[in-house]
Amino acid sequence: MTTPPREHTPDRFPDQGRRTPPPEQLQGHSRRWLILGVICLAQLTVLLDNTVLNVAIPSLTREMGASTADIQWMINAYSLVQSGLLLTAGNAADRYGRKRMLIVGLTLFGAGSLVAGLAESSGQLIAARAGMGVGGALLLTTTLAVVMQIFTPEEQPRAIGVWAAVNSLGFAAGPLVGGFILNHFWWGAIFLVNLPVVALALVAVAVCVPESGSRQGDRPDLVGAVLSTIGMAALVYAIISGPEHGWTSVRVSATAAAAVLVLGAFAFWESRIPHPMLDPHFFRNRRFTASVGGLVLITFGMGGGLFLLTQYLQFVLGYGPLEAGLRTAPMALTVVALNFTGVATKWSAKSGVPVSIALGMALMAGGLVSIATLTGHGYAGTLLGLVLIGTGTAIGSPVMSHAIMSSIPREKAGVGAGINGTLAEFGNGLGVAVLGAVLNARFAALVPVAATSLPAALAAADSEGERGRITGAFSSGLETSLLMGALAVLLGGLIAAALLHRAGRAESGEKA
Repeated sequence: MTTPPREHTPDRFPDQGRRTPPPEQLQGHSRRWLILGVICLAQLTVLLDNTVLNVAIPSLTREMGASTADIQWMINAYSLVQSGLLLTAGNAADRYGRKRMLIVGLTLFGAGSLVAGLAESSGQLIAARAGMGVGGALLLTTTLAVVMQIFTPEEQPRAIGVWAAVNSLGFAAGPLVGGFILNHFWWGAIFLVNLPVVALALVAVAVCVPESGSRQGDRPDLVGAVLSTIGMAALVYAIISGPEHGWTSVRVSATAAAAVLVLGAFAFWESRIPHPMLDPHFFRNRRFTASVGGLVLITFGMGGGLFLLTQYLQFVLGYGPLEAGLRTAPMALTVVALNFTGVATKWSAKSGVPVSIALGMALMAGGLVSIATLTGHGYAGTLLGLVLIGTGTAIGSPVMSHAIMSSIPREKAGVGAGINGTLAEFGNGLGVAVLGAVLNARFAALVPVAATSLPAALAAADSEGERGRITGAFSSGLETSLLMGALAVLLGGLIAAALLHRAGRAESGEKA
């Protein structure tokens, strides 16, 4: 039986980003900054586990006898489950209560951390990481939704700036925290250290965070939840697998095709039901659409650029994971400094959204160019590039996230956070995949007899001259890929800024 088309109410979406907030949000919650600290603590724990496992790979291989495939699934199980569930988790937070889902997410994440820390086999650790991914999806979406709920519209940009700074801090600090723990304890401690943080966050959430949510419809959108989870997980898996197995391989092409079909079915289903988890009308809003594209490009440039730079620092310059992490930390520290102090927010408020996004992404592009062209002359060029990328991220990312969230009805804030998180995951994975493919193509063209990866090629080299030729080829590929990334980020920033400027003019005309 065909589901009847959804009835469209005039105020369902078009002016949601401009309507007057309800009275309770005009003053903000009395303990809003304390609550922000609580939810950022919970979020930081989740973000650290995105990268903390990377430094434990040698220990896991040695002590658990984990194979290469086991290691890949230990890392990917967390990110695949988390990225696949972001939209569903956001919808659950909106429907069943954000405080409740924060508590559920923390509980699942803590239980998964306990099982992971005590795991005695690769299978147990992979399953535990998947469980942690479920909790992580609930936490990442719910925290941003709570920020939109407890802060006034005037304070939201700064609060989101702090939230975004914690994202960058977690991304950069994972290898550092993991390296420190492994220098003093066994590998399981990198998971067990989450337990006291989770316990503290649970108490603080129960005491401080207010409940909020908006149940809509007679029943949840289960079909949409299943389709979005399968589609996003398949898409992220195809992006992750592409560099290793080849973009034309059966595994990657079949997974990508399945992702397109399932996500297409998801879009069709959402357009036919009365209370969808993701309203297709969101994409008719110019501000929302421009912000979506800009956020993908920010994470595209930052994620792909840092992935390649980390390889360069380790494989070409010979730094260990901890040393490489320390040398990439200035980017995150710049974001933290500018957003925690409110400098980036104040500047963005004076300049306006379009100018802030254009400048932020121009700075990011300049940072990628600096790393591409000056890294070979010493660390100073890399440092300059990292500071530029950090400055651009501090200016552009919170503005982009706020534009997305403020374009969506408050009762859909959880879904908005899910969209924000999904786009960040997608952009990061796309950056790693595309820029990595460009680098590999350039590397293979310059070293046609080399092995399929830089470490393998270096291992097969029989002289210092051959090693120098291989590292030179990798450096050339790095330069080409980063320059292409810089061009994409710059053009994307200009286009997003122009679209947001036109959206602002259209809104001003409608008000007049």
